[in-house]
Amino acid sequence: MRTASQGAPGLAVTAGDVVAARARIAGHVVRTPLLPASWAPGELWLKAESLQPIGAFKLRGAVNAIARLRPDVRARGVVTHSSGNHGQAVAWAARAAGVPAVIVMPEGATAVKVEATRELGAEVVMAPAARRERVAGTVRAERGMTLIPPYDHADVIAGQGTLALEVLEDLDEIDTLLVPVGGGGLISGVGIAVASLSSRTRVIGVEPELAADARASLARGHRVEWDARSTARTIADGTRTPVVGELNFPIMRATVDDIVTVGEDEILAAVAALARRSRLVVEPSGALGVAAHLADPARYGRAVAVLSGGNIDPAVLFRALAFPV
Repeated sequence: MRTASQGAPGLAVTAGDVVAARARIAGHVVRTPLLPASWAPGELWLKAESLQPIGAFKLRGAVNAIARLRPDVRARGVVTHSSGNHGQAVAWAARAAGVPAVIVMPEGATAVKVEATRELGAEVVMAPAARRERVAGTVRAERGMTLIPPYDHADVIAGQGTLALEVLEDLDEIDTLLVPVGGGGLISGVGIAVASLSSRTRVIGVEPELAADARASLARGHRVEWDARSTARTIADGTRTPVVGELNFPIMRATVDDIVTVGEDEILAAVAALARRSRLVVEPSGALGVAAHLADPARYGRAVAVLSGGNIDPAVLFRALAFPV
């Protein structure tokens, strides 16, 4: 678990990278509000990344990664593979930079997500889910585009970490930052920033019980891959990544204090509480931190939960609202 108080040598991203990313993305990415959840037990604050222009924190990393490209490289365009928030983030950032973007999406992706990505100006290429990365690699090679991966990329990690800078400026004496964990891009960036700026603040990741590969990885000291058939069962679709990224894992080992898990009903109850009590529409992955806090508020003290996204399927929201609050 956490070994770094000032970052750690040899990691792919430094606190300086996060600070530099903040300057690059200013004017493109919203400084999202930090909102009190006065209805929750204990003391809980909400970092509402669901209010970004594409409804998710992913915009931070995408904007930073594209801004870091040399002008001649950027002009050839960017490509990524994604079925959700990262694809829309890259499409949005590419349009803002005036460069072409290709998003490789899995066959079977919802028509709403496909159309939303096209509306952002990107070219969408459909591929079998198991071949998305290979197809993206082919596009990169044939067109000379730059690949912007969803999480396993230094500039993406640095961009995601900028939200932690905002949190630490907006609230003093934070005991715990509760961060959803999928591939590890968000928690890696947050961990780097917090390790440098606030030794008192714990960084705790939150995963669904059905997709707890990051918790297993930190416990065993190496990356552990879960069966995709298992991770596909969680309602928190943004965390279904079966293994954390190669760059992300050593950062997590150095800067993350713990990873906890929550059950499916706890996740849906958190979605319902956010909708009914805070008037915030949050996707299941984005509600993980709130679910963890509600399960054990005394453990986290003065806590901030990162609401990582708000792009929820209406049917899932309807299902969540059936839970009592």
